[in-house]
Amino acid sequence: MTTLDERHGEGAYKGEGSRGETALGLVAEYAPAAVPLEQPLAAVPGTAGSKAANLARAAGAGLPVLPGFVIPYKGKGDPDALRRAWQEVSGGGARPLVVRSSSPQEDTEESSLAGQFASVLDVRGWADFHAAVRTVIESARRSDGSTAPMAVLVQPMLRATVGGVMFGADPVEGRADRMLVSAVRGGPDSLVSGEQAGTNYWLSGRGRVLRTEPEETGALLGRGELRRLARLARRARQVFGGPQDIEFGFDADGRLWLFQSRPITAMAGRPPRGARLLGPGPVAETLPDQLQPLEEDLWVTPMARGLAAALDIGGTAPRRLLRSAPVVTTVGGRAAGDLRLLGAVPPKHPWLSLLNPAPGARRLAAAWRVGRLTAALPGLATDLVADVDRHLAEVPAPAGLPAAALADELRWTRSVLVSLHAQEALAGALLRDRGSDSAAGSTAAGTALAALAAARARGAPDERVIADRPVVLALTAPTLRGRVRLPSTAPAGRDGTPASPSSLPPREALRLRVRWIQELQVRLVRDAGRRLGLPADRIGLLCWRELVNALDGEALPPDLDVRMPPAASPPLPDAFRLAEGGAVVAERTGRRGDRVQGVSGGRAVGTAWDGTGSRPEDAVLVVRTLDPALAPLLPGLTGLVAQTGSPLSHLAVLAREFGLPAVVGAEDAVGRFPVGARLTVDGTAGDVRLGAEP
Repeated sequence: MTTLDERHGEGAYKGEGSRGETALGLVAEYAPAAVPLEQPLAAVPGTAGSKAANLARAAGAGLPVLPGFVIPYKGKGDPDALRRAWQEVSGGGARPLVVRSSSPQEDTEESSLAGQFASVLDVRGWADFHAAVRTVIESARRSDGSTAPMAVLVQPMLRATVGGVMFGADPVEGRADRMLVSAVRGGPDSLVSGEQAGTNYWLSGRGRVLRTEPEETGALLGRGELRRLARLARRARQVFGGPQDIEFGFDADGRLWLFQSRPITAMAGRPPRGARLLGPGPVAETLPDQLQPLEEDLWVTPMARGLAAALDIGGTAPRRLLRSAPVVTTVGGRAAGDLRLLGAVPPKHPWLSLLNPAPGARRLAAAWRVGRLTAALPGLATDLVADVDRHLAEVPAPAGLPAAALADELRWTRSVLVSLHAQEALAGALLRDRGSDSAAGSTAAGTALAALAAARARGAPDERVIADRPVVLALTAPTLRGRVRLPSTAPAGRDGTPASPSSLPPREALRLRVRWIQELQVRLVRDAGRRLGLPADRIGLLCWRELVNALDGEALPPDLDVRMPPAASPPLPDAFRLAEGGAVVAERTGRRGDRVQGVSGGRAVGTAWDGTGSRPEDAVLVVRTLDPALAPLLPGLTGLVAQTGSPLSHLAVLAREFGLPAVVGAEDAVGRFPVGARLTVDGTAGDVRLGAEP
């Protein structure tokens, strides 16, 4: 006898030497009455178990189910009935049997418990049959000492030529209009146990083959067999009221048999039709870390409003859309932007936009505004930067502000961030200060590196560096948790001379002021928390309205003491959509590199490096996002590759300053290009390949 548990190595019951009275006594204890699958009692899950009950229902509906019987859980009947049933199904012991678990707790809509209980294959003879029943019943004993209710299903063992598993829906992509079949030579037991990897077929609802993996494998199933499987899946869906997880097999005569049917318990989320395409993209360059509720209100909301204003002025999107869907949102506390609105991905059907007069009419109406704005924008940016600098110079220390003035100051910071983000986005789109031919120090990050290198040479502590040269904040991301930590090393730019922030081009000057305002907000919020008697790790759990109301004299929320910090969330996929309940569903692209973009010209060959551990001499830094904190690593690199990012980001511009070939939008770069791999990076063509190509 062979049990599936023994194949799994899960410590299945090995049995005792005696197969006589001990086994018979155990069977008698569990009432060895035999109920044929065609009888109504076999379709009652509480008595026959879910597995047998499902097969009984399928057989009653005319689906191809092998004959058999079930030993019910806590049933009462004639012990001789068991022997008669065994003789009938086994042909007096000439035909091998399969003895399987059938617990009411397995194969349900909530949980399958697949592989948790024993099944015994190729059972021959009366004594072996009793031992197999004992093995199945013993498998109901759990490690915690409890025992699951257990019935026993008995059927002839079919020698299948091809078998496998079929899902009446695609559980990976969450599609009810697709089916997934995985087949192997022989029965399905070697597939479900993991011994063999199957050939996978993705089918339409009518059985048409959509995709096969692996493609080079010879076809195990023909079109006719796949159509029969699809018909079986549709019939099973009708019988059970939903898509089923089916084990099947074809015998030597080509007949199809259903071995097991249970509900699909784990369907991936399916985004609704028209769900927005989101991704960390450019926004992760400003807000790379997971945010607390108050951080979202302080930084994400103004960013979303500012970008929406810029898109509206430029005529890029209709106001109705901008009002109904935020340009930037948070998912699991991580910032993500609408990639289509931000222009990070091309239109889904670009040729349709040529037939739609609305975008053209909208842009025509905006053309006059944009034309005048392009000429006026440098002056507007200079005025806004001057206003911000003047306000920052005049604002008192937070401790010297009354509570009402502190609340007003926080309101001003949120308001001015909207203007800064709007003008920064317009400057990036309309002004030619993108750094393609700029000298070192024309970016905030480059200026910050030079300033930090000079400070490190003097041995100045971080607090003094930030106070004397606040431009170094361009190398950090805002946070309410803990103090700002500057990079421990800071190689200077090409000339090593710190530049003045006043010499920055408009877009870089605006971005630097965004970071300064965020840092002012951090100091204001921390002082507000001190006044409200809140520990530093609790202030971030408030929302914006709760904070300003408390500063205006209202009570703190009564549930604040029991609020928990947000659970750590994994990094977001490069592109995704949201399914029901907010589940993140990564976007699947048909071809790699659809969004690859060269952001700094040149071609280089080097060794992939993730920024940790020993640095190769010809390191090509491969990262998920263009985090500003990576700026100190750029000097001396051979190339830069990022999964997401913008050509206008700090690091992209800084890469151009250093003459560093850089590519963004390289899908799954961290996974495809492991540390130590040889890479060829073409920053002009936007191409990254494994190997050292000439």
